[in-house]
Amino acid sequence: MPLRSQLLSGLVIPAHPLALDHERKLDERRQRAFDRYYLAAGAGGIAVGVHTTQFAIRDPKWIIRTVLKIAMEEMRGKHVVKIAGVCGKLAQATSEAEIAAGFGYDAHC
Repeated sequence: MPLRSQLLSGLVIPAHPLALDHERKLDERRQRAFDRYYLAAGAGGIAVGVHTTQFAIRDPKWIIRTVLKIAMEEMRGKHVVKIAGVCGKLAQATSEAEIAAGFGYDAHC
C-alpha cells in the first residue's frame, strides 16, 4: 500500500522510546525489544528520534545512526510507516535526514 494511503487509512505510529542501561548507555537488546513489541501490537509504524527527551542521542557521545539502524533492522520487510525525526541547525538536520534516507525511512521530519 502506498505511504499516503497508509497514512490516510488511520494508524498508530508511536514515538520510539530509547532503552538505556543503568549507566545511561544504549541497551541494544531492549531497544530491539521495544521495536518488536510495537510491531507485534499492531502499530502502523514507528517514529524514531522524535521524543523531546531524546536530544542526548544527538550529542557526540551518542550516535543517532545506531538508533535509526536498529529500528530499521526490526521494521525491514514489514509494511509499516518508518519515520525518522531530525533536528538541529541546517547542517545537522540535513545530515540526519540523509542518514535516515540512506536506511530507507519513509519520512524525515
